Amino acid sequence: MESAVRTYGDELAVVTVTYSPGDTLELFLDSLKAATARPVRVVLADNGSVDGAPERAAERDGVELLRIGENVGYGTAANRAVAGLGPEVGWVVVANPDLVWGEGAIDTLLEAGARWPRAGALGPLIREPDGAVYPSARLLPSLGHGAGHAVLGRVWPGNPWSQEYRQAAAAIGERTAGWLSGSCLLLRRTAFDSVDGFDPRYFMYFEDVDLGDRLGRAGWLNVYVPTAEVVHTGGVSTSKPEVSARMLAEHHRSAYRYLADRHPGLRNAPLRGAVRAGLAVRARVTRGRASAIQ
Repeated sequence: MESAVRTYGDELAVVTVTYSPGDTLELFLDSLKAATARPVRVVLADNGSVDGAPERAAERDGVELLRIGENVGYGTAANRAVAGLGPEVGWVVVANPDLVWGEGAIDTLLEAGARWPRAGALGPLIREPDGAVYPSARLLPSLGHGAGHAVLGRVWPGNPWSQEYRQAAAAIGERTAGWLSGSCLLLRRTAFDSVDGFDPRYFMYFEDVDLGDRLGRAGWLNVYVPTAEVVHTGGVSTSKPEVSARMLAEHHRSAYRYLADRHPGLRNAPLRGAVRAGLAVRARVTRGRASAIQ
């Protein structure tokens, strides 16, 4: 017997995963006031911050602190926060704490959600601090352009595989995508539930790629809504050299997991081996460049 699909109300919650976010969290919350006219509940899923920023933020009205107690990764922390929301919440924003919201950004995403009833995830246009547009709506990785980008993206940014994968030349307009950047997503909760949320095996990186793929396989759409805008300022929690080194390793581990999951079996073993070898070369080159800069 099939289990009944849970129904939700139309209320909105914002979930952000924190890990010693510093002053960026205050900017996130200050700008959030102009992003939606709706009442909004904010949940800080904290992965073990030691800077006191989440505790200070939780003194604000409508902001709750969910202490995870350890760094369980981005997707797992977000899953726990979403699971704790009541049935009245049917829309959930999952976003990094180092965002500055554009005016009306969340309301614009919600309006697009009404236009696209099969939209499981909707993402805004994301700008870098210098105003450049970040390519946040991309194709799903394949063993062609996806693997080419994973191996060459850092060492040869202009390579054709990266350009195609990132959809860098695509016109800026509302459209569907293979996946959307997890730094800012509006999620239809029924869709998120239908795929069991983020895959907890991804500590960081590719959890958004994997989610977009699984939403698509389940019949949902990933919709890019560039009329909604945010600025990704860049967080303090991953800027330290020792953290950056760990994040590089996690990126490569997650990239391999994603591609290996989708190309299982003995027949694909040589392909998986080639991807693993390419990522290992990329890691050595990237570490070498970082050492030279330091």
